[in-house]
Amino acid sequence: MRRILLLAIVGSITCSCDQTSTHTGSFSLQPIPGSITYGGQPTMKLTKSPIGSQVPHHFTDQWGDDVFETYIIQPDRSLRLVDRRIIEQPF
Repeated sequence: MRRILLLAIVGSITCSCDQTSTHTGSFSLQPIPGSITYGGQPTMKLTKSPIGSQVPHHFTDQWGDDVFETYIIQPDRSLRLVDRRIIEQPF
């Protein structure tokens, strides 16, 4: 019983250590090399796309894995990364 309780406490501590929190308390994805917003927002703004629309982005990361990201256009026309799926390639 003590081992289960100890594992639960250690697990909750380690899970909370590697999550990034913003000032609102929600968690956000950070851009990785290949992301549209890696290194800052793009200089071109999507002026014809409606606010709140989704922008898909597909690229291959440095390890050869397929990465699918989804962005949402914000009211100031910036992009916010909301979803990332990584499909690992078999050896």
